[in-house]
Amino acid sequence: MAQKTGALIFDETADRYDIRFDLNDYYGGLHCGDCFEVFVRGKWKPTRMEYGNNWYLVGVRASDLNGLRVRI
Repeated sequence: MAQKTGALIFDETADRYDIRFDLNDYYGGLHCGDCFEVFVRGKWKPTRMEYGNNWYLVGVRASDLNGLRVRI
């Protein structure tokens, strides 16, 4: 299966992050443990979504996840 590239967005109605691929094309909501890659410092880095006091990406330091480029 080919990977799709999109941007992380926070879905306030579901209280979780989602990936937006196009205007009306979404992943469907991310859950703890979901693995994907994020584009940071000019390269793709494998990570996974987790929740503690707030949502975060393992191994990625970012104060705001909205808009980060990801592929899954």
